[in-house]
Amino acid sequence: MPPYVFFNRDFIPLAEARIGIMTHALHYGTACFEGIRGSQNEDERQVYLFRLKDHYLRLLQSCQIMKITLPYGVDELCQLTEKLVQLSGYQEDIYIRPLAYKSSQAIGVRLHDLEDDLLIYVATLPAYLDTDKGVSCCISTWRRIGDNMIPPRAKITGLYVNSALAKTEAVESGLDEGIMLTHDGHVSEGSGENSFLVTQGRLVTPSASDNILLGITRDSRFVLCQDTGGAIKGAGRVDFFAGHGPKARGFAFKLWESGKLYLLILKFQDGGRI
Repeated sequence: MPPYVFFNRDFIPLAEARIGIMTHALHYGTACFEGIRGSQNEDERQVYLFRLKDHYLRLLQSCQIMKITLPYGVDELCQLTEKLVQLSGYQEDIYIRPLAYKSSQAIGVRLHDLEDDLLIYVATLPAYLDTDKGVSCCISTWRRIGDNMIPPRAKITGLYVNSALAKTEAVESGLDEGIMLTHDGHVSEGSGENSFLVTQGRLVTPSASDNILLGITRDSRFVLCQDTGGAIKGAGRVDFFAGHGPKARGFAFKLWESGKLYLLILKFQDGGRI
């Protein structure tokens, strides 16, 4: 069975889906998206979609910021996605990408007087980071974009150039990930994950005011810790150097991303860089 997509308000084979080269979103980043994981249950031979409704609630909130109007509510979007997953026939873990975008074939920087559209596709996607060996990081020289520039709590495609610059800088330096700071020097997040620091038995995470994406996995971590009696300490600033003197050569901490636990290994390099 060929993979299917939802495109131009219909379910069609992926190979038939085409976007014009003048599409506004392609040139100006005028789109918003979600990344939804689906986990295959081998015993039941069924895929379970992670907090599907909450993802679409956030997508519609992003659409409001981008002045994108869709003819679907949350329940309809969930139904479309469930049907697409069934049509695609995957019997493994999957990744779902809904994209709401400015579809006009038009040149000119703006959000108004443009057509809107929606596409959804399903694919397989490996883990964003390698969980087997821990993750080496640097503090990125790229600062996290501020709320009065592009609202970071919306998943806007153009905003992710900020994350791409941080990721590529880290990889080209021989590392796995870059952690971005705010312009005030507060820890914000990685290129594709919220951060949680486990310190002194508490779970510490940057606050919404530190220009983070209000992650759905992040929210789930709060719920799980409350259910199990674990302590969470919200923080506007996460100091990775607390308790580590200037002679330290490196240290490690734990971080969660997309439902997975990573051990991040921070190593000091020349000039005190991590």
